[in-house]
Amino acid sequence: MLKPIFFIICIIFWLAPSISSQAAYDEIRRMLQDRDDEIKELLGPSGTEYTQEQRDQLKDIINDIIDYQAMAEFALGNTYHEISAEQQEEFVSLFATIIRDNSLNRLDIYRADVTYEEITVNGNKAIVKTIAELENVRTPVDYNLERKGNEWMIIDMTIDDVSTAESYNRQFQSIIRQRGFDALLQSLRRRAARSTT
Repeated sequence: MLKPIFFIICIIFWLAPSISSQAAYDEIRRMLQDRDDEIKELLGPSGTEYTQEQRDQLKDIINDIIDYQAMAEFALGNTYHEISAEQQEEFVSLFATIIRDNSLNRLDIYRADVTYEEITVNGNKAIVKTIAELENVRTPVDYNLERKGNEWMIIDMTIDDVSTAESYNRQFQSIIRQRGFDALLQSLRRRAARSTT
């Protein structure tokens, strides 16, 4: 009697991770697909002029699943832990403002047809590999995600093999080495100020 029960318990424990991974796979795919559909609906046909309200809506849809804290920490590297809490807070805020503004530089890219090539889930982390095709040009776009509470958040994006977080890290470290963190902060303040005007 005990052997069948033991066998059933083993099967349940063996299946549990795959069931959990499949649920996470479905959740991530649905989240990204819904986001893509919402952006395309708001964009409308090519050449559309957008009101400020529409641009703000687009910024929210495009960026609200990005974990700016995690991306900013990676971008600043060890320097993040060497600065004060006030400087950390300002840096993350400026970084988020700049990322959000840059997301509207080329709106046509969000009209691309997206193919989900692979979604790999490992615990609370996931990697999504996609191909974005626009005007017969195929561009690989990968997302690194991490589960934060009940939500999956993007912590990095790699477009055509170029990581967003690593690209910013190289820029920031170069400025810090040459002119120091205060110079970087001043530069980010100017860029963020331009984005809000």
